[in-house]
Amino acid sequence: MPVKIPDNLPTMEILTKENVFVMAESRAYSQDIRPLKVAILNLMPTKIATETQLLRLLANSPLQVDITLLHPISHTSKNTPASHLQAFYKTWDQVRAERFDGMIITGAPVEDLEYEQVTYWDELCQIMEWSKKNVYSTVHVCWGGQAALYYHYGIPKYPLPEKKFGVFKHTVHNHKFLPLLRGFDDVFYCPHSRHSEVRKEDVLKIPELDLVCESDEAGVHVISAMKGRLIFIMGHFEYDPLTLKGEYDRDVQKGLPIQVPRNYFPGDDPEAEPLVRWRGHGNLFFSNWLNYYVYQETPYDLSEL
Repeated sequence: MPVKIPDNLPTMEILTKENVFVMAESRAYSQDIRPLKVAILNLMPTKIATETQLLRLLANSPLQVDITLLHPISHTSKNTPASHLQAFYKTWDQVRAERFDGMIITGAPVEDLEYEQVTYWDELCQIMEWSKKNVYSTVHVCWGGQAALYYHYGIPKYPLPEKKFGVFKHTVHNHKFLPLLRGFDDVFYCPHSRHSEVRKEDVLKIPELDLVCESDEAGVHVISAMKGRLIFIMGHFEYDPLTLKGEYDRDVQKGLPIQVPRNYFPGDDPEAEPLVRWRGHGNLFFSNWLNYYVYQETPYDLSEL
C-alpha cells in the first residue's frame, strides 16, 4: 500500500520515477479505509532530501500511511525554501490537538551544542512530552534519539574525538524484540554519521530501557522503551546510497578534518562507487515498526489512544 502525500510535493515525482508506491491525497480520499497517521518532525536543514529518504522507506509496506510533515516554528530554516515549508509543512501548534499512530523525529547537525543551547530545544521538549499521550509509537533518529534519551531518561551525550562515520556491522543484543528486528540477519549493517554518542553503561543503568542491538565499532544502535512506544536509533537506516559520499565531499571541500567513511567505498577509494549494505534492513526495520508497533497496536479510533 502507498504513502499518502500532498499532490504537488516534489518528493512525489522523485519516488514515482523510482517505482515507489505513493498516492496523492486526491486519490486517497476516495478510498474507504483508515490510513495510519504518521507525523515526521523534520529537524534536518536539508528537509527535502530527508523527507524523500523517509517516505521511500515508509512506502515499502502493505499499509496506507497518511503523512504529516512538521517543522519547528522556533527555528528559521536556511536551507529549505520558505515556500516549501508553507506549502507542505505544519507546525506543532497546528496539530497539537490531533493524535497520531506513529511519529518520526529526525536527527539534526547540532551535536556540538549542549541541548539547551539549541534554538528549538524548548519546543522539542514540549513535542516529546506531547508525543507520550498523543502518539502511539515514536522513532527518534540519531541526534533526535540522543535528545530524547536525555529528555525522557536523563542520559547524557558525549563528544567523540573524531566523527563516527561509515557503515558498521551490528548484532542483535536482545532477541525478545523479535518483531522489531523480525527477518533481520544475525549480522547487519547500518550507516552512522555523528560527532557524539550515548554510552552502553548509561543505557543499562535505566531499567525501563532495553538495548536491542549494538555495534562493536559504533556502539549502541537501537534502544526501546515502553514496549516499543519509544524507539531510539543512533544510526541512519534511511540514508541513500550517496548520502555519506555527499557528506564526505562537502567536508573535504570545506577543508574540515574528515576521514573516509569506513566500510563504504570499496578499498576505501573515494572515487569508487559506494557499496550499499543496509538498504534491505532499513526497509525491513521501518516495515516492522509500522506493522508490529503501530498498525497492530494502535486503536482504530485514535481518540482512545
